[in-house]
Amino acid sequence: MGVAVWEAVRRRPVRFLLSWWPWRAWALLVTGAVQGALVLLALAVGLVVGVGLSVLGVGVLVLAGTALLGVPVGAVERWRLRLVEPERLPDPHRSTAHGLRGRLRERASRRELAYALVQSTVFAPAGLLFALALALCLLLLAAPVFVLAVSPDTVMLWPGRPVSGPLDGFAASAAGLLGLVVLAYSGGLLAGAQVRLAQQLLGLRDADLGVRVVELTRSRARLADAFEAERRRIERDLHDGVQQQLVALGMTLGLAELELRGHDTPATAPAAALVARARGEAKLALEQLRTLVRGIHPQVLTDHGIPAAVAELAARHPVPVRVELPLPRLPGAVESAAYFTVAEALANAAKHSGADEITVRGSLGAGALRLSVTDNGRGGADPGAGAGLQGLADRVAVLGGRLTVTSPPGGPTRLNLEVPCSGS
Repeated sequence: MGVAVWEAVRRRPVRFLLSWWPWRAWALLVTGAVQGALVLLALAVGLVVGVGLSVLGVGVLVLAGTALLGVPVGAVERWRLRLVEPERLPDPHRSTAHGLRGRLRERASRRELAYALVQSTVFAPAGLLFALALALCLLLLAAPVFVLAVSPDTVMLWPGRPVSGPLDGFAASAAGLLGLVVLAYSGGLLAGAQVRLAQQLLGLRDADLGVRVVELTRSRARLADAFEAERRRIERDLHDGVQQQLVALGMTLGLAELELRGHDTPATAPAAALVARARGEAKLALEQLRTLVRGIHPQVLTDHGIPAAVAELAARHPVPVRVELPLPRLPGAVESAAYFTVAEALANAAKHSGADEITVRGSLGAGALRLSVTDNGRGGADPGAGAGLQGLADRVAVLGGRLTVTSPPGGPTRLNLEVPCSGS
């Protein structure tokens, strides 16, 4: 990662003097002097109070809080460094680390404390010296105006050397201007050094990124498990609740229809027709609900596994499907991902491929399930055109698997699924 202020000095050193970069570097250093003094004072007070109260047990908490002083300092610095570094440093803290103990265990907290110590003991004094030097140079730069303002009184810009007139004031002004040029370059270099230190101690490291990747993978796996559990809950509620109510409704309507036909009169004929119609619609709704329940999570997948569930899909498919799945029972997440992948592939083949034969093959070896769905259709399928396969690919990726589609023009179209099955 580069340092923007150093790049500005290196690429266009003359233009650097006429830009806002020197002022921004000076602002960083001068404000850092104030902040560093406050941080150093807080660290000293926390250390003294913590050690003094350690005999009472409260001092441990004070020392722990002092050790975490780098966390707010790091947050302020990541914001303050934007004066000279447009790219903001990312927060290295994990979102799962909560409380005093969680923050103390983080390496990022210890790095931030180290930065606070260096900033308050090295960069803060340097910023104070810069502030004094900057004030002196600005005073020298304004010397001619000051000399003219107090004339004919004597002015001494240097101890023991009175200024004889405006010409001496212009010489002081030239010295002040030269000092500002030196401060511009040195301030840029020192501000860049502080940015570089912050990048090492306040930003993300490869180890932090590795931890975040692991956390993200676990989070996605938890979301996938929660989603799967919710699917099964909805399927169970529909199967045991709404479906049974529709069955009872159909039976009640059937009894009402028989009762009306038993008292067949011109007055009851319209009512009997309406009841018969309602019974037919209830039967249709029950069939649609059963289809929906099978699509959410088929019971045969839970009871008998992926071979039986895919065989049931093949039996209902409009295109002949040959199934070769000599597979044992697999983990539930793997079976679910494999089933819905096959279901999506078969649905796409029926809609778009124009195939008259589809083959589903699967095998288990080397701790992984390998499954393929091949059709002899026209090919040319775009796996990124729909959200179905992309969603399945994301779901498989959570399990550490891979989903690929090859479909050259003219066919065949082949979908390959590979999912690890540790412990199966």
